[in-house]
Amino acid sequence: IKTAEYWIEKLHMQPHPEGGYFKEVYRSEEQYSGEHLPERFGGDRSHGTSIYFLLVGDQVSKFHRIKSDEIWHFYEGSSVKIYIISPDGSKRDVVVGRDPDKGEYLQAVINKGDWFGAEVIDKNSYSLCGCTVAPGFHFEDFELADRVILLKEYPQYSELITKLT
Repeated sequence: IKTAEYWIEKLHMQPHPEGGYFKEVYRSEEQYSGEHLPERFGGDRSHGTSIYFLLVGDQVSKFHRIKSDEIWHFYEGSSVKIYIISPDGSKRDVVVGRDPDKGEYLQAVINKGDWFGAEVIDKNSYSLCGCTVAPGFHFEDFELADRVILLKEYPQYSELITKLT
């Protein structure tokens, strides 16, 4: 049985600012010119990027949002629950894992501008996923949630926001 430490070492993963570990796997050499992208990007972007992303046990992916759509792909370990809050205040939870009979999905899509965070379902395990972003991910497009602001905007989710910020 492979452990979280095995994957962190073999995939050369580093700590991620939102929590967990990551390793960029792919960044398209081709770029979209900023003039052909929505203004929110403020410059050129790669056509697409992908990373490995790993959460261990009690680690969480803290609430954050990006300016592109993101697709999570499940690879190994425990299923992971992704919490998504849309700008209109609606919330949806998606479980990414291998058991469709339990309502799990091999992939999940998070729309641009949605706040999202995640946690490992089995706290004695880990979750190894992949994340694909198009147009490609750039850290200047990444915003980590401010707990006070998010609580003011979405007080109905105060327990979840407190847990994931």
